Amino acid sequence: MKTETGADTVTHPEGQGQYPESWPVGVETVPASSSWTKAEPAPLMEAVVEKANMARAYRRVVANKGAPGADGMTVRQLADHLKQYWPTLCERLLAGEYHPSPVRAVEIPKPKGGTRQLGIPTVTDRLIQQALLQVLTPIFDPGFSASSYGYRPKRSAQQAVSAMKAHVTAGHRWVVDLDLAAFFDRVNHDLLMARIARRVRDKRVLRLIRRYLEAGMFQDGLAAPRRQGTPQGGPLSPLLANILLDDVDKELERRGHRFCRYADDMQVYVRSRRAGERVMASLSDFLESSLRLTVNRDKSAVDRPWRRGYLGYTLTRHKQARLTISKASLQRLMLRVREILKRGKGRNIRRVIEELTPVLRGWASYFSLVDVKRPLEALDGWIRRRLRRVIWRQWKRPRTRRRKLQALGLDAQRAWKSAGNGRGPWWNAGALHMRHALPNRWFRQQGMISVLETVRGLSRFS
Repeated sequence: MKTETGADTVTHPEGQGQYPESWPVGVETVPASSSWTKAEPAPLMEAVVEKANMARAYRRVVANKGAPGADGMTVRQLADHLKQYWPTLCERLLAGEYHPSPVRAVEIPKPKGGTRQLGIPTVTDRLIQQALLQVLTPIFDPGFSASSYGYRPKRSAQQAVSAMKAHVTAGHRWVVDLDLAAFFDRVNHDLLMARIARRVRDKRVLRLIRRYLEAGMFQDGLAAPRRQGTPQGGPLSPLLANILLDDVDKELERRGHRFCRYADDMQVYVRSRRAGERVMASLSDFLESSLRLTVNRDKSAVDRPWRRGYLGYTLTRHKQARLTISKASLQRLMLRVREILKRGKGRNIRRVIEELTPVLRGWASYFSLVDVKRPLEALDGWIRRRLRRVIWRQWKRPRTRRRKLQALGLDAQRAWKSAGNGRGPWWNAGALHMRHALPNRWFRQQGMISVLETVRGLSRFS
């Protein structure tokens, strides 16, 4: 849609108003005059605040939506805020005088248990960080290792998983699985800034990045200063992590090792346990002495790859290793399905399936590399049984169950016997009478997708 001024707009999902998709009309990126006197001649900050770069950053921040930061400003309020305050913000950025706001602390559950603390910057700071990211990525990314896959243009977790499989298939059937303890919380600011300064000369940009690293964190109403770490939650944090850990990549390449790194998830592939133990010892020493990071000895190990897994996948023990899904990944999906079906009590089953479908489709898309279909067949059967259990419970009374079973094609005597068998919902959900009344094709008619068929449509196995 277009506003009266011609700016593109996006309708808010809730239908409450609109916000510009492009850079707000009338907001100049560089003021005609500046009252600041400390501006430096290096051009990098000018590239950050250049209109096309800011417009691209604005579109990305708007598309990502995201929660408000410590100031409570939402993404929908950003356009009006920029129309009023951008000239001043731009002057401060160009003069090297901009100071970020503290981030808002949020804790989220970890996939393997425990919690992870995120730091949510204000929307304004997310915009500036995104603009910085777009300028810094072309400077740093071309020099990163080909074995680094996390948060990089045209790189993905699936590429890392494919590389893992290739290394193991080539005979490197031992893995050095390194776990960095609270990596994002323990990044040393001085070491990181020294590595950024190797490629960045604009002191305004360097000061701004340092201020983002040191910005306080609001928790329980108080802003606590930060002396180390780069909080997850801002657009810039993944690039900063890659800049620091690039030293590890270069060290592994220098030694001739095969490895995969996705952010701080790192595995090195070797031919024997003895070689793995040597790599574990020397690499742990490098990480702790050179980068001042801490290796979690309890979670790190030298082991067979099919006992460790990587990025949700694991391998079979075959000589020609095949990719399958880790037990932890299956359990997380099953927990999510249970949560959705628990909310589905009393709801129309088609509505429940509509809520379930995008979750299953997204999960299947991520695991489209799997070569083993048996876990997917079992998962499909388990999901359908859970849905049959929901339906059986919704029918409640034996009289209702008999009527529904007859309507779905069972003869009167069988429907009467099945409806009054006295067994529990889970037993009935797996019994023949429910499978005959609600076969797989019935679920397809309701819009239910098969995880197996979805993966099969995206992958190579048959």
